[in-house]
Amino acid sequence: MKREIVGPAQESVWDYPRPPRLERESRPARVVLSGKEVAYTEGPLRVLETSHPPGIYLPRDAFLPGVLAGHPKSTVCEYKGVASYWDISVGERRATGAAWSYESPNIGFEAMAGYVSVYPNLVDACYLGDELVVAQDGDFYGGWITEEIVGPFKGAAGTWGW
Repeated sequence: MKREIVGPAQESVWDYPRPPRLERESRPARVVLSGKEVAYTEGPLRVLETSHPPGIYLPRDAFLPGVLAGHPKSTVCEYKGVASYWDISVGERRATGAAWSYESPNIGFEAMAGYVSVYPNLVDACYLGDELVVAQDGDFYGGWITEEIVGPFKGAAGTWGW
């Protein structure tokens, strides 16, 4: 693993902390499925964790009524707690397990309660401001990659041991 060079106005995921840090994201966030904007907020949160692009979380009420439905999957993060998963549906299209939240987050992450993150690769598009987000490789992590974020990023095949 070789760190990418950080340019002006960029940040390296290798400078993010462990345990992670929760902070406000200054740009609005939106999610599109089946060509329809299913979520929009001017107040997202971001989670910064070593080797990962930021996880972006939108308030649950940023989602259109009825687009989120519970999914049986759950996972555990040693820092944030137990994650609950959600399907996102628009008309006939259902993005299964495309979102997750921490309903009762661990100490230090209480502000995440009521917020939902989305896997950019399981919906049509995610945006921060006007920028189309690139999905983090792999099928476990759901980081949102934008132009100012440099890696390399954990998640692709062969990176689990980093």
